[in-house]
Amino acid sequence: MPNIRTTVTALLFTAFAMTPALADGSNHRRYGRTYEVTITNLTRGQILSPPIIFTHRDSFRLFEAGEPASAEVAAVAEDAVNGPLLELLEDSPKVRDASVADAPLPPGKSVTLYVNARGRARFLGAIGMLVVTNDAFFGAQGLTLPRYGSRTYRAIAYDAGSEGNSELCAQIPGPPCNTPGVRNLEAAEGFVHVHAGIHGVGDLSPAVYDWRNPVVQIVVKRVY
Repeated sequence: MPNIRTTVTALLFTAFAMTPALADGSNHRRYGRTYEVTITNLTRGQILSPPIIFTHRDSFRLFEAGEPASAEVAAVAEDAVNGPLLELLEDSPKVRDASVADAPLPPGKSVTLYVNARGRARFLGAIGMLVVTNDAFFGAQGLTLPRYGSRTYRAIAYDAGSEGNSELCAQIPGPPCNTPGVRNLEAAEGFVHVHAGIHGVGDLSPAVYDWRNPVVQIVVKRVY
């Protein structure tokens, strides 16, 4: 079993709740190589749910473009619910460690997390919801961890395909909509694909909430 130390914390952001499990990074130095991972939100108008990072073996895949999203990935992409995904990571023998931010990440802001790696867990993954959408998430996996120094990566936004992109506030968890737990299933595409952005077909203004890929920058630095 991987070494993931998590506790559940409830985070209320404006009028809707997100409930990530928080990994304790205080003892990472005991467990092999330690990495400092800084994630920056590159969008102008999208808040990111508390990002999750994890170290994994090459054979681990959190999602596959062109395939249906798992229930755990869909929970993140639809409602910024991190708990089931953190449990999946904890149970996987192909995952070494995971950490999650304790707050959403506003546009233009950064968060720094720490995670450890050991043995064949030589890769980094990351995920978080774009909360002013139906089911968009940024996702990265298979990022090579540096043996020394740092590496910089960028990640794009995917559509989980588990919910239709109505762009209606009645089905979107993030502010200004604040309506978690309501889904538009009839128009769900059924597979993970590159997200097409916000088109103004519902209540969201593309001038405010649309984006161009990439949506996050990920800087990985070995610190121990």
